[in-house]
Amino acid sequence: MIDHLGHVVQINVSNGGVPKRPVAGGAARITRDGVVGDRQEDTKHHGGPDRAVCLFSLEVIERLRAEGHPIAPGTVGENLTIRGIDWSLVKPGASLAFEGGVVLGVTSYTTPCSTIRASFADSDSRRIKQELHPGESRVYTRVIREGVVRTGEVVRLTIDQVPSQPRLLDDRPAEARP
Repeated sequence: MIDHLGHVVQINVSNGGVPKRPVAGGAARITRDGVVGDRQEDTKHHGGPDRAVCLFSLEVIERLRAEGHPIAPGTVGENLTIRGIDWSLVKPGASLAFEGGVVLGVTSYTTPCSTIRASFADSDSRRIKQELHPGESRVYTRVIREGVVRTGEVVRLTIDQVPSQPRLLDDRPAEARP
């Protein structure tokens, strides 16, 4: 296992749609249904147990701003904006444990839609599509352990270590192997 530490920069909610705004008081309850106080307009593509909480990286947002995009925390619909974790490592199967006890499991990359186009200079939300820009996508998570998340709290990303070279099985008899 490999662990990486970061922290929560902002917790974002909306009454549906984007942008999502920072929560008052810098704390929010996370339940199996997502962040309390957050609502999705399109429940066919957002929300549900495998898409309960959306996460994004502040470092990716800052890189996009440097490219000239008018993006900011919450404008692309993420519930939690995280800093300090190598976002290219945040993949389906990884888990994020928050110091207050909440645990989230990454289930999938998000599919950018036209509702977030105002966050991009050219209105092309595909700038954060995983297949086109690996490691720069938002992710959806499932709630493994409910609780309260607070701005500033530490979050630990845990990933299973994957061998750099896959082992190939050689089923030839030992005497036939080089």
